[in-house]
Amino acid sequence: MKRSASGIPRRDLLAAGAAALAWPASAAAAAPSPAPIPAVLQRRIPSTGEGIPAVGLGTWITFNVGRDPVLRDGALAVMRAFFDGGGSVVDSSPMYGSSQEVVGHGLATLGRVGTVFAAEKVWTGAGRGGPAQIEATRRLWGLPKLDLIQIHNLLAWEEHLPTLQAMKAEGRLRLVGMTTSHGRRHSELERVLQAERIDTVQLTYNLLDREAEQRLLPLAQERGIAVIVNRPFQEGALLRTLARHPLPAFVAELGCDGWAQLALKFVLSHPAVTCAIPATTQVGHVRQNLGAARGPLPDAALRRRIAAHVAAL
Repeated sequence: MKRSASGIPRRDLLAAGAAALAWPASAAAAAPSPAPIPAVLQRRIPSTGEGIPAVGLGTWITFNVGRDPVLRDGALAVMRAFFDGGGSVVDSSPMYGSSQEVVGHGLATLGRVGTVFAAEKVWTGAGRGGPAQIEATRRLWGLPKLDLIQIHNLLAWEEHLPTLQAMKAEGRLRLVGMTTSHGRRHSELERVLQAERIDTVQLTYNLLDREAEQRLLPLAQERGIAVIVNRPFQEGALLRTLARHPLPAFVAELGCDGWAQLALKFVLSHPAVTCAIPATTQVGHVRQNLGAARGPLPDAALRRRIAAHVAAL
């Protein structure tokens, strides 16, 4: 089986397409049309009722490629596969180096300015600097306005939140959110979710990092706040660990082609989760990730069995 640069074995999803291109013209003409790709699972944002695909695209590290033309072409190929596969939610931040510029270049090149769900962040310790940073972000994306602005890692959230709420009231953005990662500030985030009215919360949740199940996920569900999950693969560390073990036979009903899809299906099967945003540099990986949002998800009993199996490995 072909391996990616990270050493994670994944099926080469381009093989079938390459074989089709090699057919003689007469054979291609006689062949039946390929079956349509099933739609990606949609989840609703409670505050607006709008549906978004349950798998999005993160850009942390993977899109911070500067002006390197080869790496930019790689990011463009990932974005093309993502949108062609039914994705729309792209998440970035001023913290992510050149990622915003690379996203904007991709949107313009692919003609996707009108179809992307732009999930961005404000990341500055001075509240007065928020509006200028958000405007710079909007210009880098090349959009008339951004869909979602999240206060990155709760930085100066007391100062930024009134600004974002005012922008939303004026129609300059649609949704307001908060983010954290690695579980470092869950207690503070819990207090914010209890006290403030926001549309989304972004946090870390995966097969091993499950602290959010205790309070944050139930609280978000209770408060009608959409949940965006970052680091569903622990930036690849989870999959590198799981790759040493065979996929358990008892998950056959889920139709997973490997650990990546199973790990994502586990995340998406939590009733509070709206969207997961894995990052990748590989076209095959982004297609697999979107594939996790098709077909059945584990029920509560199977979730418990999967979690126990992984914990015992």
